[in-house]
Amino acid sequence: MSQTRIHSLFDQFGILVTPQRLEVASILLEKPQHLSADQIIERLRKSGSAVSKATVYNTLNLFSEHGLVKEVMVDPIRKFYDSATHAHHHFYNVDTGELLDIAEEMVRFEQLPDLPQGTEQQSVEVLIKVRDRA
Repeated sequence: MSQTRIHSLFDQFGILVTPQRLEVASILLEKPQHLSADQIIERLRKSGSAVSKATVYNTLNLFSEHGLVKEVMVDPIRKFYDSATHAHHHFYNVDTGELLDIAEEMVRFEQLPDLPQGTEQQSVEVLIKVRDRA
């Protein structure tokens, strides 16, 4: 994704431009993908970047809070950052650590439970955990 497009997205989502944020965004937003913070840090290191681990985590949290990316929690300690922010479903391979999108039309619900009193539905997203066959 071009720097001009990233600047435009930052403006759209109310994010202040910094060189470090641009570096993280250029990796995460280069295509539709799911990356963990560690994967982003690894790619930054390979490109010669000196952005600190703390800055990467803070940047990802900021991007998520502003809606530029979506957090996908696959377990209590593993989080991915998804460049596609619309509500959608995922497969998570617990053996390989890979997170894959599921086409919306592939998941159907006949009925959802009644919502707790005083709430409204925000989204429905399914995470299906799989593992490699032995």
